Amino acid sequence: MAKAPVWVFDLDDTLHHATPHVFPHINRAMTEYIERHLSLDYAAATALRQLYWKRYGATLLGLIRHHGVDPHHFLAQTHNFENLSSMLITAPALADTLKQLPGRRIIFSNAPKTYTHEVLRLTGLTPLFDAIYTVESFGFQPKPLRSGFQKLLRKERIQPGQAIMIEDSLPNLVMAKRLGMHTLWVTRSLRNSPWVDHKLRSIINLRHLVGWSQRATCGAK
Repeated sequence: MAKAPVWVFDLDDTLHHATPHVFPHINRAMTEYIERHLSLDYAAATALRQLYWKRYGATLLGLIRHHGVDPHHFLAQTHNFENLSSMLITAPALADTLKQLPGRRIIFSNAPKTYTHEVLRLTGLTPLFDAIYTVESFGFQPKPLRSGFQKLLRKERIQPGQAIMIEDSLPNLVMAKRLGMHTLWVTRSLRNSPWVDHKLRSIINLRHLVGWSQRATCGAK
């Protein structure tokens, strides 16, 4: 019997629009943290934040590797929001769209646990997910590191071909595809990529891929 798909979702800029309000807040907080703890001016701290994000896929990983920053302290300081609910933007009918998807639904985010659970609570999406994995879950090995993906697959006891990764980040999808996962890119970019099975201008368009998902994963053992 064919196994149902396992939908693996990123959080920020995938399930909600983080770019308008959330990401600017986090970026400012990260820059200020680097200024304080590494004794850098604003320009140097901004450049270092961007360098580590581009090189490692997460600023945190560069700070751990090169500066011995305590990840728990860093995440608590940089994901602290006074009124997160006013900053969240989600697509209409998102919950209904997710409910239409056959199989299990999982969160796999580079964001910290407290923030991730708060976003899901505020958007009313918590009951729709069977498991939630954050940057702490696999020893601070964020996407696109191969090790984080592999630990997720082992933890959930799923074959890569059974999983569908839904992301806004192309580098993360490249790693997922290399491991044998199916890939959906949430983007408005005109760019195409051989590492992407489908592009979605909106997460709501997932409802049109239910049939494809069952065909794509039907051979997974």
